[in-house]
Amino acid sequence: MRAADGDANGRQQVKSGSHQSQDRQHTRGFLPAFDGVSVADMNMFRSITLAAGAFAAALFLSSPAGAQALSKGNVQLADSVVAVVNNDVITQRELEDRTGLITRRLQQQNAPVPPAAQLQRQVLDQMVLERIQLQKAKEDNITVDDATVKRTLERLAQQNQMTLDVYRARIEAQGVPWSTFTRDARTELTLSKLREKEVDSKVLVSDAEVANYVASQRGPNASQTSDLRLQHIMFKVPPDAPQADIDANQAKAEAVLKQAQAGDDFTKLAQANSQDTDAAKGGDLGFRTQSSLPAGIVTSVSTLRPGQVVPQLIRTTGGFEVIKLVERRSGQGTAADAPKLVQTHVRHILLRVSDGMSESAARQKLLDIKREVLAGGDFANFARTYSQDGSASQGGDLGWISPGETVPEFERTMNNLKDGDVSDPVRSEYGYHLIQVLGRREAEGSATEQLNIARQAIGQRKAEQAYSDWLRELRDTAYVQYKGVAGQQEQ
Repeated sequence: MRAADGDANGRQQVKSGSHQSQDRQHTRGFLPAFDGVSVADMNMFRSITLAAGAFAAALFLSSPAGAQALSKGNVQLADSVVAVVNNDVITQRELEDRTGLITRRLQQQNAPVPPAAQLQRQVLDQMVLERIQLQKAKEDNITVDDATVKRTLERLAQQNQMTLDVYRARIEAQGVPWSTFTRDARTELTLSKLREKEVDSKVLVSDAEVANYVASQRGPNASQTSDLRLQHIMFKVPPDAPQADIDANQAKAEAVLKQAQAGDDFTKLAQANSQDTDAAKGGDLGFRTQSSLPAGIVTSVSTLRPGQVVPQLIRTTGGFEVIKLVERRSGQGTAADAPKLVQTHVRHILLRVSDGMSESAARQKLLDIKREVLAGGDFANFARTYSQDGSASQGGDLGWISPGETVPEFERTMNNLKDGDVSDPVRSEYGYHLIQVLGRREAEGSATEQLNIARQAIGQRKAEQAYSDWLRELRDTAYVQYKGVAGQQEQ
């Protein structure tokens, strides 16, 4: 998410992050978290999945009782080691703390809780990757001072229209110690600075890439470029997934690919198997410009006829994908004297899946609102009444949005709406959105400003790929030994 201090339109709920340091600030990595606390609260930290680290173990080992246990050689009784990560260890207590916290959060959100052994394996893998990154940050002399952490917490409280004291009470009411929450803020800020130094600052976007992007959006060659309508089935593979999980997901994907090639209904296969948010729609991505798709996908469908399935799995940064070409059409841009990008004027209503509202209840509420809007109701009034986004006071109006500025699920749906259309509920990491497009225009500003928009969108995609590759390399070069955890392998 883009840093959004003072953004009255509340775009932080849908805007995706530029990977330029001046734009990112301290808000990268926001993910949904606590019931009763705004999604944007904990988006900032991978906090629920990063939470509950060394806090309890550190307290014990620094106490007199802990020191006595160590001096007597009773470490195994005090706390056993479940993983060695280079010159550091992860203890059983740390693992149990974090697993317990994640379990409670999933239960509060009415989300399915994986079997205990599976969840513990996944959490430990995540803790290992976090520990490796923190070690790299220390090696790079990357630190975050107390003043920066405090400003971050104050910003989160302000975004939720609370004082810091009230915000703290709200967090602790969810069963999360404030010390843990604060520590996780520092961890996320540290990892963000590490990513900026090691990855984002090294991403380069060439002038040729920018020119091609602009041309595909609105330039003189737009009419010569085909837009592609695709369906996909996604099998997600986290960057830190162990090889056993990668192999298992690949096997599942291969089996579904065979079914699709044999003529099984692709829509039903996507609904039953895809792990992406568009699974309910049969994995339909709508029409996309070729520049907005990974190059590997564009190449793979280039020789297909509409209705055909790519004969092999596509490996993307997110995992394995089964792809079907549904339709081609001529590029919708028109020739212009100068490069132009299309901006969309959009508004939305956001319902977070929290505060006792289930997934089904959020969807149903937005469907009810959509029916009333289509019957003549005022979208803006509904947004002011129900939306849980900072844009509610403006009737949900997010203003003019350029390509690449929104989270993928939001932008994909927005791009497929005609002026005045209202979407069905759309799931993103922030909750469910009801989206209405108010109009489109060529981007204002100088040619330089428009080229900068294109450069930012391209840089974002390249940075995500580079970060995924960097994490994989960092993990491969670390010494990791698992001790007594089912399903884990020494490395």
